[in-house]
Amino acid sequence: MSIPKEPRQLMINLMYLVLTAMLALNVSAEIINAFFLIDRGITGSNNVFDTSNASTFDVLSKNAEQDLSKYQKLVDAAKEVSVISKEFHTYVDDLREGMVKETDGYYPADDKDHPGFPKGYKNKDVTTRVLVEEGKGEELKARILADRAKITAIVNKLKGAEGTGIDEASLADLEKRIQLSVSDEWENAKPKRPNWSAFTFNHMPLASVFPIMRKFQNDMKSSEAAVLNFLSDQVGKQTFKVDAFIPIASAKKAYVISGEQFEAEVTVGASSKSVYENMSIRVNGSPQKVENGIAKYTTSTNSTGVQKYKVDITLTNPTTQKAETYSKEFEYEVGRRSVTVSADKMNVLYIGVDNPISVAAAGVSSNDLRVSASGAGINLRGGNGKYTATVSQPGEANISVSGGGLTNSRFNFRVKRIPDPVARLSKSSGGGMGTGEFKAQGGVGAFLDNFDFEAVCVIQGFNLVYVPKRQDAVPVVNPGARYNDRARELVSRAKPGDIYYFENVKAKCPGDQAGREINSMVFTIK
Repeated sequence: MSIPKEPRQLMINLMYLVLTAMLALNVSAEIINAFFLIDRGITGSNNVFDTSNASTFDVLSKNAEQDLSKYQKLVDAAKEVSVISKEFHTYVDDLREGMVKETDGYYPADDKDHPGFPKGYKNKDVTTRVLVEEGKGEELKARILADRAKITAIVNKLKGAEGTGIDEASLADLEKRIQLSVSDEWENAKPKRPNWSAFTFNHMPLASVFPIMRKFQNDMKSSEAAVLNFLSDQVGKQTFKVDAFIPIASAKKAYVISGEQFEAEVTVGASSKSVYENMSIRVNGSPQKVENGIAKYTTSTNSTGVQKYKVDITLTNPTTQKAETYSKEFEYEVGRRSVTVSADKMNVLYIGVDNPISVAAAGVSSNDLRVSASGAGINLRGGNGKYTATVSQPGEANISVSGGGLTNSRFNFRVKRIPDPVARLSKSSGGGMGTGEFKAQGGVGAFLDNFDFEAVCVIQGFNLVYVPKRQDAVPVVNPGARYNDRARELVSRAKPGDIYYFENVKAKCPGDQAGREINSMVFTIK
């Protein structure tokens, strides 16, 4: 095409080229929505990390109490790492919110077209100016590298600490699990970029920068989790000396009927068999025969009510080699005829499954008992002390027992839905997964972990978002548990560095009138 010489025509041609370039750079609404969908997904993952990390820290602190002189340093290290993680999260939030403020804040949450979006979600100038030209991106990179170094240094200071297994090998393994880092791919990018921030943020719309920064926060929380779990595992890796003893009494029956004999086993809590050598046990002043550290105490029960007995245990402390006596008072209760009703598996009746119930009365034959039930749509079937209860609605169910000389007794039970199942691919609910293993999965399963009843929940559907490495996200809606054709096609593309989000996962369990939303999952392909 020849270049026009007439100025007006030349101007028109230039305007056409500029318009064509603008159209080519325009970001579709679907892509913008995908950016914020990913941002919300990573936010959900961060919330899960917060809960898990807090729980791990509580367990570490509790376990460390067995020997604070040895394990307090682990707790202190965990606190330092948690502070670094919290401050980094605030730093990134402030950086994001600063750019939002410069572009007039957010749309209202109930906005029809842009619910809760930043008003400048397509703005590329603010991200380029703040993160590239003003150097905030390089500052972020430096902060990431510095915080990673701080975390590594905190744990390295514990190498060889007494009572732990922290050595060079374990520290090297931990460092591999610290996800907080920045990629060096920009150095080999074509065309060549001046630095990491230009490669990562230059001319990027604000909407695309949101999930990138949220991902850095996720890396920090994941690194915090790796360190907290590592420190928690160190407690008790080496044995500790026995230096405390507690008398223990185990009654053959916790509650006996008047006229029966009461029998209890009396011993001492210890971690070494040497404790039992030359040990003597007295109950209410009377010596007892001791075999393998255990004495059996027997007495008659002629009167009702709470009965008490005192145990004195004398032994040689293997730490001090001195004879020491430890004393403690125990009690048991003697009663007359009574009746109890208990759920065989839990203290709750669940909708949609058979709930085994046992009914027994001390001194009364099960054939003489009359058992009835009401409330929460309960149906009770069975006999001779063994029943099965089914319920149909949440609330409270009542079981009444009479007969055999008993006054009518009523027992209340809470009625609940089956707990939420856990969504998983194979045995994992998220994290890293190899390409072959990921592609081998046929869909999402729902699992009732630690639920003692026989019940099966089914997946009704989920949203799958595929995020290829350095490419736009691709969402798909998948009804049912197994992948549909579109979802299967996205899964077949998996390669190292890609991320898959499973969101809005819905499952239906026995007794449910409608499906319920359960946990989301995020997988990074290795």
